[in-house]
Amino acid sequence: MGNRRRASERNRTKPAVIGGMIAVVVGGAGFGVYALYGGGAAADDSSSSSDAKPVKKGPLSATEVKSTATAFLTAWQSGDVTAAAAATNDTAAARTLLTGYGKEAYIKDVTVTAKKRSGGSGDAVPFSVKGTVAYKGLTKPLAYESELTVVRRAKDGKPLVDWHSAVVHPDLKDGDKLVTGEAGTPPVKALDRDGGELTTAKYPSLGTVLDGLREKFGKTAGGKAGIELRVIRAEAESKDAEGSAKGSGSDETPDKTLVELSKGTPGTVRTTLSPGLQATAEQQVAKKAKSSAVILKPSTGEILAVANAGHGFNTAFQGSLAPGSTMKIITASLLIDKGLASTNKEHPCPKFSTYGGWKFQNDDKFEIKGGTFKASFARSCNTAFISQAKELSDDDLTKQAQQVFGLGMDNWAIGVPTFDGSVPVQSQAQMAASLIGQGGVRMNPLNMASVVATAKTGTFHQPYLVAPTVDKRTLAKASRSLSADTQAQLKELLQYTAAAGTAAEAMAGLGPDFGAKTGSAEVDGQKKPNGWFTAWKGDLAAAGVVQQGGHGGETAGPIVAALLKAGS
Repeated sequence: MGNRRRASERNRTKPAVIGGMIAVVVGGAGFGVYALYGGGAAADDSSSSSDAKPVKKGPLSATEVKSTATAFLTAWQSGDVTAAAAATNDTAAARTLLTGYGKEAYIKDVTVTAKKRSGGSGDAVPFSVKGTVAYKGLTKPLAYESELTVVRRAKDGKPLVDWHSAVVHPDLKDGDKLVTGEAGTPPVKALDRDGGELTTAKYPSLGTVLDGLREKFGKTAGGKAGIELRVIRAEAESKDAEGSAKGSGSDETPDKTLVELSKGTPGTVRTTLSPGLQATAEQQVAKKAKSSAVILKPSTGEILAVANAGHGFNTAFQGSLAPGSTMKIITASLLIDKGLASTNKEHPCPKFSTYGGWKFQNDDKFEIKGGTFKASFARSCNTAFISQAKELSDDDLTKQAQQVFGLGMDNWAIGVPTFDGSVPVQSQAQMAASLIGQGGVRMNPLNMASVVATAKTGTFHQPYLVAPTVDKRTLAKASRSLSADTQAQLKELLQYTAAAGTAAEAMAGLGPDFGAKTGSAEVDGQKKPNGWFTAWKGDLAAAGVVQQGGHGGETAGPIVAALLKAGS
C-alpha cells in the first residue's frame, strides 16, 4: 500500500520545462530521465484492457512514439527492469541486458536525455546517456549517445521499442554484453616496424586493429590486466588456444574497452606497419567518405598500412563486398590456364552477352570489334568474360581462387581478425556474374591487395600484420602457384591496363614496373557503384575501395596510387 501511495505522489509531481523538454522526477537513487518534447510522462498502456478495441494498424503517431520511448527510458533509468523490458518487443533479451547494465557493468547514477528527432517525424528517438561506472572503490564517468526505434506489434497494434542491444550502447551487437571488472586480456603496446608506438591519436583508423592485437596477444605479451568497462562479444564457438575457433583468420569483432578505471601493465607487440605509409593511408582515406585501403609487400606478405575513413568497422580487413572488375584478375588467370583466352589473341567483346537467362552488358554498352583479350581486359569488358562461361564448370572459379590465390578458406592468420574472401560455387547466371566480381563473390581491400601481389610474384604469400615467429602460428598456403606462362600473361595484362587502360590516369608516372586493375561493383539500392582499384609497383601491392564512390579509377585509384608513390 505504501508503495502505491509513493507512486501516486510521484505521478502528481508537476514537471518543469527544461530546454523544450519536460523533466520527470523519478524515484530511485541518483536516477533521472527526461520525457520527450513536452510529452510528459508516458501514458499507461491500455491496449489489453478491452478486447473490443480494434487492432491498431498503420504508421505510428508522434504521440505513440513519444509515450512509448518515454515509458521505456523512464522505467530503465528508475531501475524498473521488468517494466522497461515489457516496453520492448523482446522482453527476455531486454531484461537480460538491462539487468546486466547495473549488476555486471556496475553503471549507476544514470541520466538519459531524449533529443529532438530530425525533421520532427519518424519512429527513431535519439538520446544521450550519462552515468558513473563504479567498481570496488574505483569510479569513472560514462557518457555516450544512442537511439531507439518504436514499432507497432502486428498481433495487437501495440507500439513497442524495437529491441536491439545497441539501444543500451551503440557499440553493442545483439548478444554482446557490458562487463566491468579485471579485463580478460592485458593491454598491449603495439609498435610499428621501426619501434614507434602505434596509437589512435596518431593513426585514428587503427582502433579495431589495436583491439584485435590486444585480444590475440594480450595474454602472451607479458602484460597485466587493468579494471575496465568492456563490450564482451557474443561467441558462437569457443576460442582455441590460438585465439579463435577457426584459427586467427576468423571475421569476429574484438572485445572493446569503453572506460578504463585502472590501467593495466601492457605487453609489447611489434607489427609490420610502416609509420610513413600508415600516415599516408590515414591522410588518403580521410579525403573520401567510406574509403578503405591496404598496402603490403608481395614478396613476403608483410602489411605496411591499413586505413578506413570510418573508424568503427575495419572494412579494409573484415569487409565483405562484391569486388567488381578487380575480380577479373583471378578470372583472367583461369581463362589463360584453360586456354580460353590469350593476351594477344583475338577475343570477343560484344555489347551484350547472355548466359543462364541473364543479359550482361558493358559499361555504356561499348564493344570492341576484332580486339585482343589484352584490349578487353584493359578496357574492362564484361562480355569478354561472360562469353566464356559456357566453357567453365560451376566450381572452376572457386578452385582457382582457393588453390592459386589462397582465398575463401577462412584460414588466414595475420594476427588480427580478417575476412578471407568468398568465391562460392554457383551455377547459371550467378556463376557468370561471379566471373566479373558480382554474384556471390565477396572481398575486401586486404584480399584484393593479396590478389594483385600473387599476380606480381606468381605465388600466394599470406598477408600478415605480426610475424608468425611471435606466436608460432602457421600461415596459410595455396596448393599451387601460377604457371610461368599464365603469370607472364597476367602481368602483361595488368601492365597494359596501368599504362593504357582504365587505370592509366591514376597510375601515371609510376611505371614501368607496375600493373593495375579497376573495378566498379553495382549494389542494390545504391545510386553509385562501389569503386575499386588494385595495383602493384615494384615490391609494393595495394588495394582500395570507396563505397558508393563510382568508377574505381577515379575514386579508389588516387588513394592506391598515392600509397604506391609514398612507398617507392
